Amino acid sequence: MAYSMDSTTDGCYPGTTCLINKLGIQDEAVLAETEAAVVLGKASLLDQQPIVGGFDFDHYKRIHQFLFCDLYDWAGQIRTINISKKGTAFVPAAEIEPCADACFKRLAGFSGERLSHRGLAEEVADFYHTVNMLHPFREGNGRVQRVFFTQWIRSLGYDLDLSSVDPDAFMIATIYAAQGVMDQLVDFFEQTIEWPQMGMRMT
Repeated sequence: MAYSMDSTTDGCYPGTTCLINKLGIQDEAVLAETEAAVVLGKASLLDQQPIVGGFDFDHYKRIHQFLFCDLYDWAGQIRTINISKKGTAFVPAAEIEPCADACFKRLAGFSGERLSHRGLAEEVADFYHTVNMLHPFREGNGRVQRVFFTQWIRSLGYDLDLSSVDPDAFMIATIYAAQGVMDQLVDFFEQTIEWPQMGMRMT
């Protein structure tokens, strides 16, 4: 679903809502199909060869740049317009940088030690919701977020596989979280995060 924004044609070809892209595609449906194929391939590569970083905002932007650099000149760059989607207004463009710095600093320092499975899910859901509300890019926010969080969870010693989850159920959980109801998103991560067979960190 397309974003609502200050200008629906911002960064688009004249008279269209199709984003200006390196391939010169001016049909929005064709661009969406091409983008999905390109990004899926790159995300699969990152699953095997993750981008190394400190799980800070710079790391997040580098993942977005890798996923979308073949399509957009602005890959990895913070959006300059305000956007919303399905009734959710995301962080204003002017506030993204300071909000992101605070969020990712906290995330990078998180270890998950001595947490129960539910406790870990609550923390991850809170981080996921906060980053989702940032929505720092013009396009591709959900995809970079899923790649980043998969890599981050694995760095903590757990596993997260979002490839087979119901995308609609996941989206609905994030929408409820944006409205202040976190239960569904916490439940989602409790069911999806896989604990190691040995050395399980429980209270």
